[in-house]
Amino acid sequence: MAFGFTLDCQAALQTLSIAQWMPLYVVLGAIPIVSVPVLLFTKYWMVSVLTLVWLLYDWKTHSQGGRRSNWVRNWTLWKYFRDYFPVKLVKTCELSPNHNYIIAAHPHGILSYGLFCNFGTESTGFSRIFPGITPSLATLEGIFWIPIVRDYVMAKGICPVSPSALKYLLTKMGSGNAAIVVVGGAAEALLSHPGTPIIVLKNRKGFVRLAFQTGAHLVPSFSFGENEVHKQKIFPDGTWLRSIQRSYQRVSKRILGLNFCTFHGRGLTRDSWGFLPFNRPITTVVGEPMPIPKIENPSQEMVDKYHALYIKALRKLFDEHKDRYGVSESQELMIW
Repeated sequence: MAFGFTLDCQAALQTLSIAQWMPLYVVLGAIPIVSVPVLLFTKYWMVSVLTLVWLLYDWKTHSQGGRRSNWVRNWTLWKYFRDYFPVKLVKTCELSPNHNYIIAAHPHGILSYGLFCNFGTESTGFSRIFPGITPSLATLEGIFWIPIVRDYVMAKGICPVSPSALKYLLTKMGSGNAAIVVVGGAAEALLSHPGTPIIVLKNRKGFVRLAFQTGAHLVPSFSFGENEVHKQKIFPDGTWLRSIQRSYQRVSKRILGLNFCTFHGRGLTRDSWGFLPFNRPITTVVGEPMPIPKIENPSQEMVDKYHALYIKALRKLFDEHKDRYGVSESQELMIW
C-alpha cells in the first residue's frame, strides 16, 4: 500500500512540475507588464521608476553572458519535470573544453520540452556528461525585457538568440561554451505532428555563418520524441476556424515572434483531455562536432558548402539512432 502511494505521489509531483511550467512564464510576464505602468499612477510610483531604472542599468547583462545560477539549474523540481516524460541526454562524442560550440537543435516541437530540460537545467546531467562545457540555450530576445522573467530565465543559463549575444558568448567568454540554437524556430513549431520528423533547415544558414565568424564548432543534435508529446490541430482551409487560426498566427508572429499553435495533450490524469504533454520519452542525441574555420566574412559558397556538410552529418545522426528511439527504419528525415 505504501509503495503504491509513493508511486502515485511521484506521478502527481511530476504532473505538477509540468503544470506549473506551462503557464508560469505567462503569469510572471503578466504581473510586471500590467503592474509596472499601473503603479506609476499610484503612491507606489517609485516601484515602477526603480524597475525601469534597473532595466536600463542592467540592459546589457542578458546579451553578455547573463547571470547563471547553478542552484536554480539544479532544483529538484526539474528532476520531476525530467521523469514526467522521461527526458534523456545522449552523448555520441566528446566535446573538448578547449573549443566553443554551436549545438544546432532539431526539432523545435510545440514547446521544446526536451531542449529546455537538457540544456536549461541540470536534471539530465549535462555538466557530468559534457565536463567543462557550459550550455546556453538561446531563445527570443523579447523575453529578457520583462522584469522578473528575465532574471528567472537568465538563472537557467538561457540567453538571447540575437547575433550580438551569441557572438559575445562564443568570442568574449573564453572556451568551453556551447550555444544551443533551435534552427527551425517558430516556423518549425507549425510542422510538429506525431510521427512526422520534419525540420526547417534548407534556407536556415545564419547559424553556419555565425560559426565561421566565431570559429565555433558545429554540432548536430536531434530530440527524438519531441514531436510526439502533443497533437496539433490544423483546421481545414475555407472554414471560419481556419481563418481565426491564421489571424492568430499572423498576429503572434508579428508581435511576439511566435507561431500560434492549436494543440492538445492530456489532462491532470493520464486518460483525460487537456493541454499537458503526453507521457512520451524524449531523447536528445548530441552528435560529433564539425570544425569550422574562423572567417569574419565567409563567401556564400563557403557557407553553402558547410551547410551541406552539416545536413549530411545531421541525416547520419538521425539514421544511426532512429530505430533505437521509436522511429521506423524506413522513415527518412524530412528537411524543408
